[in-house]
Amino acid sequence: MTSTWHGIRDHLVRSSSTLEFQRNFQTIRGSSKALTPFRDPAALLDALHQSKAPSGRKNALLTALVAASQSEGAAADTALTVMLLALWPAFDAVRRRSLSRRLGTVEDITSEVLARATTAIRDLDLQRVTWIAATIQRNIERDMIRARKREVLWDREVAEEYRVTCEGSVSDAPAAASKILLRNDLVELIGADAALVIRVAIDGFTQAEAAAELGIPMEAARKRYQRAMKRLRYDFEKSD
Repeated sequence: MTSTWHGIRDHLVRSSSTLEFQRNFQTIRGSSKALTPFRDPAALLDALHQSKAPSGRKNALLTALVAASQSEGAAADTALTVMLLALWPAFDAVRRRSLSRRLGTVEDITSEVLARATTAIRDLDLQRVTWIAATIQRNIERDMIRARKREVLWDREVAEEYRVTCEGSVSDAPAAASKILLRNDLVELIGADAALVIRVAIDGFTQAEAAAELGIPMEAARKRYQRAMKRLRYDFEKSD
């Protein structure tokens, strides 16, 4: 889905060239001394993407854009779009590292990076932050890793609770028989994905290892596992 990621950026670039966007940019420009020298978004982005530009100057421009993003109305949305384009290389780096860490599917990571970027920009406390770009990038990446760790922990807790619940009624059964009963019970809830869930959540396999053993493409296994665990979470929450 690299094409989708680039397509999103292309859409943002096209939207920044519309007449309405240009008018909103002039409103932002008029409200900030730091942005006044730039006649249009393209000139501002060129300055922000110059590798040799002083970091302090870039930071001042980003600070002005964040402040504008946190205001009200269409001008705030315009400032947010400029911020997304300005920090796109940083977001792209977070996305690539998240993919290498296998924090989710391509689609999930793409949408999560953009959603967290938007939230990070609009919720940033300018009174407590010194370096805008580094802070936003670090916060997005940290929160994505933490969210994935919480999800993995929750999946294991759900699987263990389910195992204990199922095995509680057959406490005298041998371990192999208990696993068969557990698998049969899971099949009733999540169908063919039961084997995948048992391998990952109970036997301790990685998703890649389970996918290889079961002959499932890695991306398909990831999606199926996430879908199955959501179903189990729903089942437990409904029964509480």
